[in-house]
Amino acid sequence: MTLAEKEKSIIDDFSVYSDWMEKYEYIIELGKDLPMIDAQYKTDDNIIKGCQSTVWLHAEKKDGKIVYTADADAIITKGMIALLIYAMSGEEPDTIINANLNFIKEIGLHEHLSPTRSNGLLAMVKQMKIYALALKMKS
Repeated sequence: MTLAEKEKSIIDDFSVYSDWMEKYEYIIELGKDLPMIDAQYKTDDNIIKGCQSTVWLHAEKKDGKIVYTADADAIITKGMIALLIYAMSGEEPDTIINANLNFIKEIGLHEHLSPTRSNGLLAMVKQMKIYALALKMKS
């Protein structure tokens, strides 16, 4: 599935819910399926700076594609990183680096997050792109 197809799938999934309490519950559910970071990568170096909650993110390149794993200490934040990982994991570095992630705007996520969570979301996206760039340059 391409990034565009995954984004459409996310938009379709969120369109089922009529209010943001249901959407938050869905985000929390997504966090339960988060690809968990291996304990060895749950270090201070892998904590995303700019998130109020603690979010650990690890990225590695497998067969030319970036694979992310993560964990977070807050349930909504865990769901948000799970959503981003669903969209971006398994993509080539250039796809991630150039991704606009329009689904975030389409589902209205930014509008319904507190300013601190919204900043955290941006920090997560930024860190995922930085890892993609670093892994692209490494090979």
